[in-house]
Amino acid sequence: MLNLILVFVYLFFGVSLQRFTFLPGNTVHMMNKYLIYVVLPAIAIRHIPAITLSIELILPVVTVWVFFLAAWVIIEGIGRLSKWDKATIGCLVLTVGLSNTSFLGFPIIDALYGKEGLKIALLVDQPGSFLLVSSLAIIVAAIYGENRLRKRDITKKIFKFPPFLFFILSLVMNIFNFEVGGMLKGLLDLIALTLTPIALIAVGLQIKIKGKDLIQPPLIVGLGLSLVIAPGLVYVFLGFFLDFQDLIFQVTVMEMAMPPMITASIIAVTYHLKPKLASLMVGVGIPLSMITLLIWYWILQ
Repeated sequence: MLNLILVFVYLFFGVSLQRFTFLPGNTVHMMNKYLIYVVLPAIAIRHIPAITLSIELILPVVTVWVFFLAAWVIIEGIGRLSKWDKATIGCLVLTVGLSNTSFLGFPIIDALYGKEGLKIALLVDQPGSFLLVSSLAIIVAAIYGENRLRKRDITKKIFKFPPFLFFILSLVMNIFNFEVGGMLKGLLDLIALTLTPIALIAVGLQIKIKGKDLIQPPLIVGLGLSLVIAPGLVYVFLGFFLDFQDLIFQVTVMEMAMPPMITASIIAVTYHLKPKLASLMVGVGIPLSMITLLIWYWILQ
């Protein structure tokens, strides 16, 4: 319970820091850089080599990909029936189809399920969400947006992303039964401890909501799909393969119940897919998810 309380404390602290002008304008950018280039690689190297790979662990990865494709079909259908423009549909495909499985997901899963849960969350994020945001998400953005797709750029994004490179290295270490130990293990553990406060404070610094922006059908539909329908579908899908009390089942459902991914929002903005809507999906989705995540956690217990 203490860890869950700390999640709210860190988020609130981040929101509170918005009132202070002494923070550099690139504070959030630098915090995200630290998470991407230092913390996420450290967590991968520390935990993935120790995972016992099994068929069951493939399910979280498959689930992420299946849901993204399902979200694409569902939102395309709703968009056509509602006569939304192409940019709105593309924006929601990205922000609904991709959950915040790392920056928000990791600290929350760590708080609720500990290190064993975090190992599963890594599998949901790296070969799941990250590969999606680096490949299929870019394709979706190019289809619905103004920028033209370049295959070379997609490849560069994948192989220049530090967490992905360290994920591959960690898998190789796992295959050859090589785990870190001694002082390096202790150092990686210390770095990993900074994940929760840094990630959640960074998220809090970005939460900005105005009441008049909340009343628009695409936002309501998008958040409903992201925070309620998505985890519900995953709950039913995984229920055919896993026991409801299985840690893999619970972590995967909770990861899919996370609010929209910040990176997905950035891609939508970059490709001119309703930038305001993309920002609201994240800005409204994150604080709202603090309620829906508690409900999903209660359902799973």
